Amino acid sequence: MVQWIDVSTSKHKLKLFDDDTLIKEYPIAVGKILTPTPVGTYTIINKQPNPGGPYGAFWMGLSKPHYGIHGTNNPASIGKDVSLGCIRMYNQDVLELSTRVPIGTKVKIHK
Repeated sequence: MVQWIDVSTSKHKLKLFDDDTLIKEYPIAVGKILTPTPVGTYTIINKQPNPGGPYGAFWMGLSKPHYGIHGTNNPASIGKDVSLGCIRMYNQDVLELSTRVPIGTKVKIHK
């Protein structure tokens, strides 16, 4: 039983899988044209509740420095290309996801 995350920047979807089984799908916001979300395979390396600022209710840092999956103080941005490259989620969604995935979880990001 290995959980991993699939992020589609073109579909604005984050999917949580358990091996090959889809557990849950969440709407997300991703990087804008000038600051795109980096494509590749990364790992969640840290977690922080209430990081402050624009990061909403929770931060999960990726193995690519300065990038992460986090909440938002601007829920209207979800579904759009608006961030500096991070993956934004509704606060309730990032809180739920953070309870399901441990540090070390693989995150595959693609178009």
